[in-house]
Amino acid sequence: MRLVLSVVMLAILLPRLNTSTLFPDHHLQTVLWISAALVVAVLSMVLSAFRWQQMVHALELPARLPPLVAHTFAGLFVSNFLPTTIGGDVLRASRLGASNGHRKVSAASVVLERLTGFICLPLISLVALVTTPSLLRLGTASRIALVLSLGPLAAVSAFMVLAANPRLGERLGKRLGGRRWLGLAMTVHLGLVRLRRHPALALTVMGAALAYQLTVILLVWMAAHALGLSISWTAMMAFIPVVAIAQSLPLSIGGLGIREGSLVVLFGPLGVSDSHAVALGLLLYAINITVSLLGAPSFLVGARRRLEPAPV
Repeated sequence: MRLVLSVVMLAILLPRLNTSTLFPDHHLQTVLWISAALVVAVLSMVLSAFRWQQMVHALELPARLPPLVAHTFAGLFVSNFLPTTIGGDVLRASRLGASNGHRKVSAASVVLERLTGFICLPLISLVALVTTPSLLRLGTASRIALVLSLGPLAAVSAFMVLAANPRLGERLGKRLGGRRWLGLAMTVHLGLVRLRRHPALALTVMGAALAYQLTVILLVWMAAHALGLSISWTAMMAFIPVVAIAQSLPLSIGGLGIREGSLVVLFGPLGVSDSHAVALGLLLYAINITVSLLGAPSFLVGARRRLEPAPV
């Protein structure tokens, strides 16, 4: 179904693409912008691994940055080359758990690290929208940005409250009949119990999460300049987090179609043509695929396992 939806979305969007927008006249400038975007994309993955490391430390587990960087790139490779949304996260959790012997806490570190993204992304978007009132007067684009910011933020907050209280989480899990949901809630509860003991590290995690998301926005800003687009930084902060939230939904393969459609809807009122918006989405996908290839060796090599659990 996800493959079909991706094909349908691309079938609708690709006719709007003028190939000339993919190849601007200033070839050298385009190459320089794309090269810079690739460097920033690699840096963003290192920042993502650093965010994960700080979360692991906050959960009272040892973790060196180089292996986490390797696991992060391997997870990106899996997410892009397999038809799954969470396959990369499963791989990261399983490899960290295999190396330290604490599978549940390792899984909690990945889940909580992901949840920081669904906190930072809406906050970045909402701050940009509130500080730039003109972005709130763009009709459908503004409404979509508000819904996809406030909705996930409220959902994550509610989930964290339920996970923090195991009795509430257990009752809801039984009513829904979802063992998987209950297991996820218990995993997050385990992480939150440990995280409360290290508030300073929790702040470091959120700081790293914010830095990572801003780096991703910078990447998109550079990719836009490579196509000759001049979009303000505040507009990028307001709408790129919304695109990231939309493409993370399990509706398509690698966000194909969803990402391009979101860019058309959100940046159209700012004067960006459908052709340029689709071209930007495809360029971002190409950059993501290129960087994810760096994770292929780590994915193929696998992880070193411990025979005995490490002391916590």
